[in-house]
Amino acid sequence: MPAPATSPEGAIRAQWDRLSPLPMGKTLFSLLLGRMVPYTGSIGARVEELRPGHAVVTLRDRRRVRNHLRSIHAVALLNLAEVTSGLALNYALPPDARSILRGLSMEYHKKARGTLTATCDTPVPTDSTERDLELETTVRDAAGDVVATATARWRMGPRK
Repeated sequence: MPAPATSPEGAIRAQWDRLSPLPMGKTLFSLLLGRMVPYTGSIGARVEELRPGHAVVTLRDRRRVRNHLRSIHAVALLNLAEVTSGLALNYALPPDARSILRGLSMEYHKKARGTLTATCDTPVPTDSTERDLELETTVRDAAGDVVATATARWRMGPRK
């Protein structure tokens, strides 16, 4: 059973389920997500796939996310990885569970240029027992090369 629609997790699930099948629905969902989470919205990422335990999010290379080295800024990459892991987990949470990010680290492998694709896969939680989960997100460029890998530590537990 999915999270209640009144919870942030439930609202994300309900909006994705409603909008993603529609023409321009993924774009509209991504814009709404950016309004719900303004800092995340600042990078203008687009949610491409979302199902319990799985998320794929893309980021176009443009001036607003670049650094002085003419590549995508390290913090924009970290933001992309965080939202990807958060969507994969929160879309899958049981209705009586919630989560909060407790730690986030990233290793940068090469300069990030062009459209990037972040992917996170995680086992789907079946109960709301309090625990930490480490989720890995891989960020690839258009050639399929890994530009960065992130580890997000999420604390999940019962909704209070």
